[in-house]
Amino acid sequence: MNRIKIVLLFVPLVGLAFAFPGCKPKNAATTISSDAAAQVYVQPGKYDEFYNFVSGGFNGQVSVYGLPSGRLLKLIPVFSVFPENGYGYSEETKPMLNTTHGFVPWDDQHHLELSQTGGQADGRWLFANANNTPRVARINLATFRTEEILEIPNSAGNHSSPFATENTEYIVAGTRFSVPMGDNQDVPIDSYKKNFHGTISFISVDSVSGRLKIAFQLMLPGIDFDLSHAGKGPSHDWFFFSCYNTEQAHSLLEVNASQRDKDFIMAVNWKKAEAYARQGKGVKRKVSYAHNLLNERTHTAASAIETEVLVLDPKELKDMVYFIPCPKSPHGCDVDPSGEYIVGSGKLAALIPVFSFTKMLKAIEGKQYEGDYEGIPVIKYEAALYGEVQKPGLGPLHTEFDDKGNAYTSMFVSSEVVKWNIKDLKVVDRARTYYSVGHLMVPGGDTKHPYGKYLVAYNKITKDRYLPTGPELAQSAQLYDISGDKMKLILDFPTIGEPHYAQALPADMISKNSVKFFRIEENEHPYATKGEKMAKVVREGNKIHVYITAIRSHFVPDNIEGVKMGDEVYFHVTNQEQDWDIPHGFAVKGANNAEILIMPGETCTLKWVPEKVGVYPIYCTDFCSALHQEMQGYVRVSPAGSNVALVYGTNRKDADSTLNKN
Repeated sequence: MNRIKIVLLFVPLVGLAFAFPGCKPKNAATTISSDAAAQVYVQPGKYDEFYNFVSGGFNGQVSVYGLPSGRLLKLIPVFSVFPENGYGYSEETKPMLNTTHGFVPWDDQHHLELSQTGGQADGRWLFANANNTPRVARINLATFRTEEILEIPNSAGNHSSPFATENTEYIVAGTRFSVPMGDNQDVPIDSYKKNFHGTISFISVDSVSGRLKIAFQLMLPGIDFDLSHAGKGPSHDWFFFSCYNTEQAHSLLEVNASQRDKDFIMAVNWKKAEAYARQGKGVKRKVSYAHNLLNERTHTAASAIETEVLVLDPKELKDMVYFIPCPKSPHGCDVDPSGEYIVGSGKLAALIPVFSFTKMLKAIEGKQYEGDYEGIPVIKYEAALYGEVQKPGLGPLHTEFDDKGNAYTSMFVSSEVVKWNIKDLKVVDRARTYYSVGHLMVPGGDTKHPYGKYLVAYNKITKDRYLPTGPELAQSAQLYDISGDKMKLILDFPTIGEPHYAQALPADMISKNSVKFFRIEENEHPYATKGEKMAKVVREGNKIHVYITAIRSHFVPDNIEGVKMGDEVYFHVTNQEQDWDIPHGFAVKGANNAEILIMPGETCTLKWVPEKVGVYPIYCTDFCSALHQEMQGYVRVSPAGSNVALVYGTNRKDADSTLNKN
């Protein structure tokens, strides 16, 4: 009866929370400190201190901002086609979006993780998850390009992902939705408890190339996995996951997955799981999943279908997975810099539980269990509990840490960030957000060495913070100075898409290794044209390959005749520039697959199938010089079966003397 009362009391608070944004606080304009402008101002010619990588949510991209300025620096397409540079449109990048469901041009990108060495971000790679069609991507931070995408089999809703161990031995991918698995997946939905399962995938990362491989999966009960973090230092060998829907409901989870007082934090000894996998104690299952890889030498992606995965069952291998009760519906699952404290954030709880890794190990050693959950031991709550943060706020979601022993938790319902001390669990400060904060980020705040200067709150609702833009407003980020005892709001800035998790690291860790241009002599693209004298047009049946160069401010060739209806034309454009920040664009009238953007020294291909007879302009779409407008040409398309010869050239005076024939 008491449990029901708690749920009923919470419902009115949720309604009240959504009233907060509509009522602009009287002091909203004065909450920013007087020296805020000076703190966030980055004068011309100077650089920001941090790169801030922000998930794009429903847009499938990653946004890159500078901190403290809040300036948008770049959008990185990952799981969505991107007309600005032709990602997903060019022949080279189309394979990146291949899946076993076919070409998927959009997905829901939720969480990010920087690669780490020694428990600290190292600036090499950024990993990103796709929530809808389960995938994990690797972005090369030397080029800010998506270099690899791995589909996850035996998964539905890849939410608890892609978090890394402290030396990036593995990143994990946990299912949000449990589903039927195995040969028979056509089962009644109400057979959930019998037939549905969740999985956790451990994806190994090559320490040199970064290449991904599914090392093994854990087959788990039919519950939902929300978020995760790896241990650090003494807890290095462990991974921790928040779990909800331990009721195993399959309808109206809003009510039916909120019946229990507690759900779980799941603790996985990945070192033991790794050892079992090497000993062959798992079961190899036939599956099908796509593995897409971009070759940085050829600038071309390829997609392969993998057909097998190793699955471990913790019901049989009983000393690698444990459950710890956690107040209901936990969302965040965070580990402090020391690796001793695991924070679970129950969205429907009025406290924040903090678990002790040391106590957890003692509880396992002493078998202090309250029973099991589908064959997996459940550690007694008090046996693993370090303590509880009392009355922190309403709707705790995520926690990050500074370098002074403090934790910061986002409170979605009460629209605030709460600062508390890790050792004594006392709340020491509160700062309002505007409004309904979801994730938050401290640079290095989930590593062993947080930088502890700034905190960014990523808010779900904007309301009165920016100029109105119709029914959908810009998403909101707010920057706080946390270097002192009190948090100080110093900047509002809008963000792209719906930001979820974010990561940041000092700018010089990336900028010093940034690729400024691709050396043309190292270009191994099969259709690269390394110099204007090598430009040509070749017919292979109904396929026409145009080896074309681009340099300020002309194409070679820029006049092509002899294309006929029914032909497929492939423009292989090689940018001849060897200078920083001189891309060239390429487009042809009537092409239905956007333009392409070619970086210096790179080759990129646009496929075009003409639909009408006529003369079609081609032109550069990226402003490159004073004569950018003059960088253009023409392609003549004749009827099928006509006797128009295939000829091409640049700067011709008459068709007979200067136009090449093929």
